[in-house]
Amino acid sequence: MSALSTDPDDDAKMFELAPVSLWIEDYSAVRALFEQWRAEGVDDIKTFLATVPDRVRQCSERIRILKVNRKTLSLFGARDLAHLTANLGQVLRDDTFKSHVEELAQLWNGQASFSSHTVNYTLTGERLDIQLNGTILPGHEQTWDRVMIAIEDVTKRENARRRLMDSENYAFGLFAHSPVSLWVEDFSAVKRLMDDVRGRGVEDFRVFTDVHEEFVSRCMSEIRVLDINGRTLELFGAPDKETLLRKLADIFRDEMEPHFREQLVDLWDGKLFQQREVVNYALDGTKLHLLLQFSVLPKHEHDWSLVQVALTDITARKKAEAYLEYLGTHDVLTRTLNRSFYVDELNRLERKGPRPVTIIIADLNGLKSANDELGHAVGDALLRRAGEVFGSLVDKPASVSRIGGDEFAVLLPGTDGAIGEAVLSSLSELIELNNQYYPELPLSISTGIATSRPGDRLEQVAKRADMKMLHAKRLYYLQANRDRRVTGAA
Repeated sequence: MSALSTDPDDDAKMFELAPVSLWIEDYSAVRALFEQWRAEGVDDIKTFLATVPDRVRQCSERIRILKVNRKTLSLFGARDLAHLTANLGQVLRDDTFKSHVEELAQLWNGQASFSSHTVNYTLTGERLDIQLNGTILPGHEQTWDRVMIAIEDVTKRENARRRLMDSENYAFGLFAHSPVSLWVEDFSAVKRLMDDVRGRGVEDFRVFTDVHEEFVSRCMSEIRVLDINGRTLELFGAPDKETLLRKLADIFRDEMEPHFREQLVDLWDGKLFQQREVVNYALDGTKLHLLLQFSVLPKHEHDWSLVQVALTDITARKKAEAYLEYLGTHDVLTRTLNRSFYVDELNRLERKGPRPVTIIIADLNGLKSANDELGHAVGDALLRRAGEVFGSLVDKPASVSRIGGDEFAVLLPGTDGAIGEAVLSSLSELIELNNQYYPELPLSISTGIATSRPGDRLEQVAKRADMKMLHAKRLYYLQANRDRRVTGAA
C-alpha cells in the first residue's frame, strides 16, 4: 500500500475541490483580545458578551479571512474572495451573532475546536441554515493564526424539519382548539382481551357478552386515556385534566355500558370507524347526550394503540327533538295528551288490547260562558285546572287526552267497569280538592263511562261513554236550572 502524499499541491487541490465550504481564517487578534479581557478580570465570557452585544462584533471584526475554497464562493454567490469579504456584512447578520457567542465561549474555555448550528445569508439574501465546525490547525494552538472552518449547508434538512414542526403544531392546534371534545386513547389492552376470546374459539361475540356481562366492564377498565383537549374540560365541567381522568367513573356510567358493548361488537366485526349516540354525565351530574365518533388511527390498525374519540354535544338537539315529540302527542295548555295520541292509542288497543277497556269521556261545564263573560284567560285557567286534575288521576298504561275544546277522554286498558267507577270517584274527589283553592270559580265536569264487551269495537265504547256524558251534561244544567251560557260563578 502506498504512503499518503505530502505534496503541498495535493493539499491545495483537496482544499479547493472539497464538497463542503472551507475557510482558512486568522483568529490571532481574537486571542489577543481574550488575553486583554482576562487581564481585566473577565471570567464569564458569555455574560460578558451578552451584557454588551457590540463586544461580539468586536471579536468578529478581528477575524481575518485568509482563504476560501470554490464551494464557498458558489454557496454564497461570490465571484471571488475579495467580493465575499467586501460583502461579509450581508453574510453574517441577524441570528449569526447569537451562535457566534457559543463559538467564542468554546475557544475561551480552552477548546481547540468549536461548532454551532447557525444561519448565514447568500449575497442575494437567501437564508442558509448551516452546520459550522471550526478547528485550530495543528502547530497553531498558541497563536490561533490558522483556523479551518467547515460549513455544511443543511437548509433542506432544516426546512423539512420546520415543515414537520409546522405540521405537528397545526395538528396540535386542531386538536387543542377543536370545537368538539377530543380524546386520544389506547385500546391495545382491549384488543388483546378480544383476541384472546377469539382464540378460544368464540364466534358470536354478542352471545358471548350476553353470557359474560363482566367482560364489557373489564374492557372499559382497560382503556387508557392518553390526552384530551380543552373543549373536553369545558364539556364535562372539569377544572383540569387530572381531575377529569380521576373521575371517569362519574362520566361513563348508567347508559354508557350498553353503548360500549355495541362499540365492542362493531370492533369484533372489524368496524374501526364508528358513530353512535351515547349518554355521558358532566361532573356536576348533568346528563349529556353526545354524538360519539370513534376511529382507530392509521398505522395502528394492528394493535389499536392509538384511537381518537370525538364527542359532539347534541343535548340541545335531543331536548328539541323531545319537545317536538312532546308537542306531537301532548296538549300544551293542559299538559295532557292530545287527540292525535288518543286516536293512535285507541287503534293500538283495538289491535293489541289488553281487554276489557274502560273509556271515560269528560266535558267541562260552563267553559263557553267563562270565555264569553270573563275572557279567554279565565277559560284557559279552567282548562289548566282540569289538566292538573286529570294529570293526577291515572298512571301508565292508562292515559288522559284532550280530544276537543273542552272535552277529555280517559283510556283505561285492562280495566273493568268496577275499577272504572272507582276512577270516576277519584276524579270527583280531585275536583272537590281543586275547588277548595279556587272558590270564586268552581271547576265542574260532566262525565260518561263505558266498558268494552266481547266483540265490541272501541269506537262504539267511546260513543256509549260520550252519550252518557251528554246525558250527564243535560242533567247538570236542568237540575240547577242553569243556562249553559252563564257561568257557575255568575
